[in-house]
This record gives sequence, C-alpha cells and structure tokens, in this order.
Amino acid sequence: MKELKLKSSKEIEALDEKGLKAEITTSAKKLFEMKMKKELNELKQTHLVKPMRRYIAVLKTVWKTKGFNID
Repeated sequence: MKELKLKSSKEIEALDEKGLKAEITTSAKKLFEMKMKKELNELKQTHLVKPMRRYIAVLKTVWKTKGFNID
C-alpha cells in the first residue's frame, strides 16, 4: 500500500534482528494510532487498518522463522 509506505517482502527478509524489531515496534504504534483515530471518527482511510494488521503479521512470521527470541 502506497499510503502506508510498507516494505516489500524482500526488504523484510533482508532485515537483521534489530531492524526487524524496530519495524515491528513502529508498525504496532502506527496501528494503535490508526485504531484510536478510527474509534474517534478521525480516520478518513479506514480501509488501511486491515493491511497494517497483516503487515505486522508478516513481520512477526519472519521474526519467528529466523529464530529470534521475543523479549
């Protein structure tokens, strides 16, 4: 999604542990902000919530397949 500026799967695979953790953290914060804005009827593009959730799921899947420990 161009509006969200998400990384491609090749870019995600190339990330190291620190970069992947940072990407998960920033994406989770962005998703939280989107959900809060949606509840307050301030979010104009409500269709972007679902792709963000799926993007975080992909990030966590890559995290798990690389064998990193979750803190």
